[in-house]
Amino acid sequence: MKVAIIGYGKMGREIEQVLLGRGHEVLLKIDLDNRADLDAEHLQGIDVAIEFTTPHTALENIRTCLEAGVAVVSGTTGWTEHLGEMRSLCENRDGCFMYASNYSLGVNIAFRVNRYLAALMSRVEGYDVAIEEVHHTQKKDAPSGTAITLAEQIIEQLPSKQSWHCIEPQKGEAERNIPQDIEITSLREGVVPGIHTVTYTSAEDMLSLHHSLTSRTALAKGVVAAAEFVCGKRGNFTMDDLFKTE
Repeated sequence: MKVAIIGYGKMGREIEQVLLGRGHEVLLKIDLDNRADLDAEHLQGIDVAIEFTTPHTALENIRTCLEAGVAVVSGTTGWTEHLGEMRSLCENRDGCFMYASNYSLGVNIAFRVNRYLAALMSRVEGYDVAIEEVHHTQKKDAPSGTAITLAEQIIEQLPSKQSWHCIEPQKGEAERNIPQDIEITSLREGVVPGIHTVTYTSAEDMLSLHHSLTSRTALAKGVVAAAEFVCGKRGNFTMDDLFKTE
């Protein structure tokens, strides 16, 4: 598999090591100093472009790749109000596009458990639910895309929850008691790769679903697995497609 890495920071370098270890070729690396090289000419011969950049650049990066006929695997968060637009472009171009808020295989298993747990909790009374996410101080968006995915899954299953809101205690924001909302607490600490906790609380007990990343390698391995999955395919995909058994 011949790959372009768009966004050659810490995550991009981790992805590169996993790609090389699995026998793939990295033919193009795009970062701030050579962003002009992201064009149809330089994308020739690329099977899959892996895009991990910023919310401000992701949309144009993905568009460029799809218009050049290159499959895209994107993990950039904070821009997904345009996700439908990119999926439509993929369909119109008969291209291939996968987006996930988190590529860790463990997190994606947690997503499936989260949906099931929320469906179970919809059958009982007396519980409220909240989400906490912790990431490194360099993460630009809050809440994390993973936390938003968790919240949206819960909202689909719990009639009592209609939306979510985010608080950032380090900015002095206090808790807000909005019964129809899921409150997401976003913390930024040190070099934490990512911690997500969904907690259901009643007057008598507490139940938590918790996932903690200890290394970016878990994300990189999931990204490469996704790239291998979409290579040669057409259509829009999510990580759920990776777990399908039929």
